[in-house]
Amino acid sequence: MAVDYQSLAVKGVQALSPYQPGKPIDELARELGLNPSEIIKLASNENPLGPSEKAMTAARKALDEMCLYPDGNGFELKQALSHRFGVEMDQITLGNGSNDVLEVIARCFADADSDVVFSQYAFAVYPIVAQAIGARGISVPARDWGHDLDAMADAVTDRTKLVFVANPNNPTGTVHTRQALEGFLDRIPERVLVVLDEAYCEYLVGDEYPDGIQLLDRYPNLIVCRTFSKAWGLAALRVGYTVSSPAIADILNRVRQPFNVDTVALCAATAVLSDEAYLQKSREVNEAGLRQLADGFDRMGLPYIPSVGNFIAVEVGESAMGVYQALLAHGVIVRPVAGYGMPRHLRVSVGLPHENERFLDALAEALTSAGQGA
Repeated sequence: MAVDYQSLAVKGVQALSPYQPGKPIDELARELGLNPSEIIKLASNENPLGPSEKAMTAARKALDEMCLYPDGNGFELKQALSHRFGVEMDQITLGNGSNDVLEVIARCFADADSDVVFSQYAFAVYPIVAQAIGARGISVPARDWGHDLDAMADAVTDRTKLVFVANPNNPTGTVHTRQALEGFLDRIPERVLVVLDEAYCEYLVGDEYPDGIQLLDRYPNLIVCRTFSKAWGLAALRVGYTVSSPAIADILNRVRQPFNVDTVALCAATAVLSDEAYLQKSREVNEAGLRQLADGFDRMGLPYIPSVGNFIAVEVGESAMGVYQALLAHGVIVRPVAGYGMPRHLRVSVGLPHENERFLDALAEALTSAGQGA
């Protein structure tokens, strides 16, 4: 009798579905016979500027050492992060992208007897890591497409070990002010760890928005998670990190896999932290792109969720998957978000001006072909 290997997996994993990333350009080209150079991808919240020249120079130089293991402690990158944010190096945990450290946090601090709280319409990795370790995931209904922080605080019980908060949130682009976040943190017992996912924080400009790292002294149960994949333009290299108390970081670094960030990634991330001109340009292009997309949606009479990230979710109706497929035929890749409980929306990343315009033109045609008009 053949062995049912699925039944051998732990219960939490048996019921999981794999995370579905944005469709790659080469895959679409193969499927539809399109020229890869003519396809635009606005699906995965990547930086449309391409990588920083400083990062590229450092990465090329690092290739000379590809036969050697990387620095397992990531000394130079930790030192650069320490100087930039005014924290100690022993507060930092490096990861193979922020997804890596999110998973490490869950493995360190939750188990089958735990509850993990997160919001409806929040990043899909939170329920995935909770289920994988056998914890009970508590999805709190959203308010105005964003986190209902009061309801999330109310959901904390004696079983709760972790609370995930994305600020700004993906895929909705909503954000909470510093005052709102501090009010929420004041309500959470110190025995419950709050993971503040700030993957898109570099796009926030203004004193009203919180900087999680500046809150660590007041809230020792806070873990701030960030990435180099978005505004810093290093998505392919997979570099993320957390900043927390030294005691929490010590636990995370016990479970973190050795050499989980490679040498090229370490060097490029260290270099890009000094490229303020690149970061500023990323912000400027993103701000203009959000306006361009919003203006286009307004012209078409399409509702959308105002966003502070580098993406925007637009409501295209019941035939959202049909619109998505029509966009693919035009060589434009965006992201369906039915898996997030948003079957009427598509999420589109901000591209360069000509890419945004091409998407808007293709969207108008796709809506017409779907019978919705433009």
